[in-house]
Amino acid sequence: MAERNASPDGGPVADPRTNYDHESGSVRRPGLAADLDGLVAGDVRFDDYSRQLYATDASIYEVTPIGVVFPTSTADVAAVVEYCAEREIPVLPRGGGTSLAGQAVNEAVVLDFTRHMDAVLSVDPGERTARTQAGAVLAELNRALEPHDLKFAPDPSTANRSAMGGAVGNNTTGAHSLLYGKTDAYVEELEVVLADGTVTTLGEVTLDELRAGADPDGTLEERLYAEAWRIVDEEADEVRERFPDIKRNVSGYNLDTLVAEAETGAVNLARLIVGSEGTLAVVTEVTVSLEPVPETTALGLLTYDGLLDAMEDVDDILDHDPAALEVLDGVLVDLARDLEEFADVIDLLPERTDTFLLVEFYADTDAERREKVGRLLDDRVGDRAFDGLEAYEESDQEDFWTMRKASTPILLSRTTDAKHIAFVEDVAVPPEHLPEFIADFQEVFEDHDTIGSFYAHAGPGCIHVRPLVDTKTEDGVEQLESIADAATDLAVQYDGAVSGEHGDGRARTQWNRKLYGERLWNVFRDLKTAVDPDWLLNPGTVCGDVDMTENLRFDADYEFDAGFGPALNWDNENGLQGMAELCHGCGDCRGTQETTGGVMCPTYRASQEEITATRGRANLLRQAMSGDLDDDAADVEFMHEVLDLCIGCKGCSKDCPSEVDLAKLKIEVANEHHARHGSSLRDRLFANIDALNALGSALAPVSNWAAKVPGARTVMEKTVGIAKERSLPTFHRESLVEWFDERGGAQVSEADADRRVLLFPDTYTTYNAPEAGKAAVRVLEAANVHVQIPEDVTGSGRPPFSKGFLDRAREQARTNVDALAPRIGDGWDVVLVEPSDAVMFQSDYRDLLTGEDVETVAANTYGIMEYVDAFRLDESLAFDAPADSLTYHGHCHQKATQKDHHAVCVLRRAGYTVDPLDSGCCGMAGSFGYEAEHYSMSKAIGRILFEQVDDSPGDRVVAPGASCRTQLGDHYDEKPPTPVEALDRARR
Repeated sequence: MAERNASPDGGPVADPRTNYDHESGSVRRPGLAADLDGLVAGDVRFDDYSRQLYATDASIYEVTPIGVVFPTSTADVAAVVEYCAEREIPVLPRGGGTSLAGQAVNEAVVLDFTRHMDAVLSVDPGERTARTQAGAVLAELNRALEPHDLKFAPDPSTANRSAMGGAVGNNTTGAHSLLYGKTDAYVEELEVVLADGTVTTLGEVTLDELRAGADPDGTLEERLYAEAWRIVDEEADEVRERFPDIKRNVSGYNLDTLVAEAETGAVNLARLIVGSEGTLAVVTEVTVSLEPVPETTALGLLTYDGLLDAMEDVDDILDHDPAALEVLDGVLVDLARDLEEFADVIDLLPERTDTFLLVEFYADTDAERREKVGRLLDDRVGDRAFDGLEAYEESDQEDFWTMRKASTPILLSRTTDAKHIAFVEDVAVPPEHLPEFIADFQEVFEDHDTIGSFYAHAGPGCIHVRPLVDTKTEDGVEQLESIADAATDLAVQYDGAVSGEHGDGRARTQWNRKLYGERLWNVFRDLKTAVDPDWLLNPGTVCGDVDMTENLRFDADYEFDAGFGPALNWDNENGLQGMAELCHGCGDCRGTQETTGGVMCPTYRASQEEITATRGRANLLRQAMSGDLDDDAADVEFMHEVLDLCIGCKGCSKDCPSEVDLAKLKIEVANEHHARHGSSLRDRLFANIDALNALGSALAPVSNWAAKVPGARTVMEKTVGIAKERSLPTFHRESLVEWFDERGGAQVSEADADRRVLLFPDTYTTYNAPEAGKAAVRVLEAANVHVQIPEDVTGSGRPPFSKGFLDRAREQARTNVDALAPRIGDGWDVVLVEPSDAVMFQSDYRDLLTGEDVETVAANTYGIMEYVDAFRLDESLAFDAPADSLTYHGHCHQKATQKDHHAVCVLRRAGYTVDPLDSGCCGMAGSFGYEAEHYSMSKAIGRILFEQVDDSPGDRVVAPGASCRTQLGDHYDEKPPTPVEALDRARR
């Protein structure tokens, strides 16, 4: 490091050249950020929020960076690296931040490639190669390759958000590594920026070219050549001796590949960079070779009485040449049995199943795949495996894979202080040693008085192991290191590696010396020093001095203080705190609609900003509540900068692997924010929209004309903040309740009816869209249902709940529960037309109230199409559906509560052809899309939906939600009908 000036009292001061204090890790004045901003075309962010957003990845670590740069080009990257090299400032290249070992966090200037440098630059189907920028997402590359029946073969579970640069940095692999190996086998060339800012391209060179280009005192590239030549010439025997002979090893630098290639007379220096975790060079562009997509696949599933029995079978199963061989142990199978989400899939397993092996085969024909699976089952069932299942249809195979993929979500949903954490989760050993290795690892658990689960990649010998550890205690931190030490001993004992998949980072770097020995440890360090003399590129990892017990996200000094008591019910362990700490950072919320589907996270999909992803918000919220941020979570600035763009879609509560409920967390904070700082007129108006809509209906049609007066919308935007571009709801003079009364109430007598329904008069259906309510009444009555509209109820509570006015929402919920519970006890069901109001009764009332009555109401409330489907009411009806086909966009709240499928089922039975979109939130989100400052974001989210609608073969759109129909209506100049209206239309 450069010598720093001394302060008068002898303490550290800011480096006058950098404006960065190396000892305190803080930017002392804005000069550094300003200098970088002047050098690059991309964004430069050194504010506290941005730095904290990049302080974590998917690991157990947290390190606040110096700042974040979003480069737009290789020139930007080179400028940053050169500037930082001259001032000895560390630099960290980063992709999707999905690393489990902590290699994507450091006290450095972070380069985030995923914002701008994310393009697939070219595809050459003839040569089977592709070239991408470092920030290109793996799944997006594979989407570009689909028309050519090609793929990038390594398939990590995080492919929908992992960047190509990260795949290179980590030497990524996946479930099919038995067939495809690791990323290094596919890297042909790399454009890189070296530690001094030099841009060069690395690829294959002959040994003569390597020797000729070597100069240990020359440029950094010449030093790389020199050190590579020295390793090939002097260290080859040591590399062969110390590197484990297994398919899965990403520990240390990629010297075994270098030495093996040298035997052919040429080496690819790009592959020496692979797996170096950004410590040898900054990758900017990647050229990879590709593999053909298999013609067809099939699965066999073998069931066992215990894990060790299954492990004894692995070596024999490998003789059948599977493409993938995965395991799930009894701990996870038992946990899955207790979860409703996986009940149908678990029911496929024989009752006595403790552990299962999932075996996948690739084949060219149907006959070939059936032969492979049949041969496997004939060979293995009846010995250690007591039963075997097979799957050939795509849906059946997906069911089997669902069981395997369930493992991580199950383990990561724990909200206790002790968590199943990643730090020894990918020790890899030769498959023939798996039985002994796992038996010994189980003893390690016993010795440390903890438990864990074993799952994932049995075929290549990389079993994921996640011990249950509480790092918030000193004993837990000691336990962490002790288990890691024992795991390293087992890796050495069985000729394995401490990391078979997830890299070294902060979790495993310190164990590489024990794994490889002192000589190779120093070879690693010599290579690092040769190309990065000042150790500025992601310093400390692979062969550095990071300690696995330092910089833990949760340690013995960690404190949590939300600053307020929760106003909602939290039934998870540790309540509000447990939920605020639940995000483990996997980044699944960063997937695109095309690669991920689902609802989560609409604002990220529209903006590509980390702060708008569930991970970003959850991390900042936890940091605010644990003192890492100066701001309190309920402060004005925090609400505006962090939580304002959370639209409450609830997608994270379902789509997030840990089920982080950010929408509920936001409501808690918003409620406290109102208590401390008051609320705006607009928020109060939207929270009391029931009264406003009732007034608008009473004054209709004057209330509708008033909105069309020239200048009226401009006045509304300036005074209340409602976007002038947004169409306003239309009020009907005759409300749904009035129509129902005018027609004489129920048309099916209670005595003759098959069922009795209380059709709750939600605000929007009652005053703004009574036709949907009328259609619901007609459909129910046609199915011989006695319908009443209850009079002793109030608003559903959804508007005040969504805006964080919890006292008001609780008051309305209590009124409705008190009114409806006794009638449900008498045999009535509650049905709602508006989806968000239905989910309010079914789910959110439980957050506001406790007791038998609220449970009764929640359990006996239905959305209209859910009700028709659940009781097969449509089977008693005759249909003559119009010939037009339907595009169905479901409501995000129903999707989050897994109640969205009912409408599609009913409409199809009615005779419609229905294309259900795998769509996210429409972007309207209740009041959000009306708010002037949110209008552009609302439309940006909506455009994702519009593209899906435009690509759908349906003739017309149906959507159940009022918000969705407003957003779609504004775009297409015609508001789509609800599913129940389409159903009513189809009745003969």
